[in-house]
Amino acid sequence: MDFDTVVNRKGTFCTQWDYVQDRFGVANLLPFTISDTDFALPDEVMTALKERLQHPVFGYTRWNHETFKQSILHWYEKRFTSYLAPEDIVYSPTVMYSISKLLQIVSKKGEGVIVQTPAYDAFYKTIDGNERKIIPNPLRYEEGQYEIDWQDLELKLASQENTVLLLCSPHNPTGRVWQKEELTKIVSLCWQYDVFLISDEIHMDILRKGQKHYPIIDFMDKNVALVTSGSKTFNFPGLIFSYAILPDERIREQFQLALKNQDGLSSASNLGMLATMTAYYECSYWVDELNEYLDDNFAFAKKYLAANLPQIKSVDSAATYLMWLDITKLNLPMEVVQRCLIEIGQVAIMDGSVYGDEGSNFLRLNIGCSKSKLELGLEKMVKSFT
Repeated sequence: MDFDTVVNRKGTFCTQWDYVQDRFGVANLLPFTISDTDFALPDEVMTALKERLQHPVFGYTRWNHETFKQSILHWYEKRFTSYLAPEDIVYSPTVMYSISKLLQIVSKKGEGVIVQTPAYDAFYKTIDGNERKIIPNPLRYEEGQYEIDWQDLELKLASQENTVLLLCSPHNPTGRVWQKEELTKIVSLCWQYDVFLISDEIHMDILRKGQKHYPIIDFMDKNVALVTSGSKTFNFPGLIFSYAILPDERIREQFQLALKNQDGLSSASNLGMLATMTAYYECSYWVDELNEYLDDNFAFAKKYLAANLPQIKSVDSAATYLMWLDITKLNLPMEVVQRCLIEIGQVAIMDGSVYGDEGSNFLRLNIGCSKSKLELGLEKMVKSFT
């Protein structure tokens, strides 16, 4: 795959490119914002989709079959050496839908949902929208590294008012990959205090060289849900398809009842399912190439900023295509930082405070793009502050 190829996404109703003005107030900014990439789908996926489009009927689509489930079993065995039970796999239109439904199933209104912060902003919205309480477990940021505050986490897990831990693994926006010892400790604490663990693992495939992701279901098979999708890895969120792994039969039945009877969503996206199966069966090599390209982008951006804008420090990231940039040494309020980026640099980069108060001195830069676009964006960043 030639990830250097620039694909023009304008005019495709693209959130990142066509609607940048909605978030930043100005059109035609160079965007490094929402977490999708500018990369074309793997050839195998495009071929499968084109072949399917030759058939003129797109009726209701069944997801509950061996071909779909075996594609997930194959992926987990190949990428993570994890072995799943096919009956545990259920379809969901999106990861955030899964989280919302699971909160409704395993908790009550007014109960607390613990989240490591800074956190993906949709977590806050979904917890609040379901009338649950957001309970931050702020990550410790010391010497450019993020660690879990275990004392604070246990204190909050021990409270009977808090019934769910919503884990982001790997973590967005900091890029932390939770190690086996950390996950073992998290699981032990959740068992000890009878807290249901929902693990959002949508960034599981995007890892820096030498990193390993451990699916949460390797550590527990009760009071747990793993929610994820191939859409972040292969860049097809617009096809609307995800899945969950729910080992608890009672939770699984309630989830499927809500999906089908409450929300009328039992028929899956035909193209989303096809893209997922094709990618999981045929495109493991593509992910390896993608990760190599992103490793180079990270290294290039880190070196460029160190040489040309040393006031901005890149946090070492073990996963995702999202750089977390510490702007503390700019000594500027975020509104001034954003004004400089928008008005001088004409570039759109996410304000870290979107992800919670702990992100108020950070920017989140999406480097899931060609190196040429990244280089231009970094030049615009430097121009903004010099």
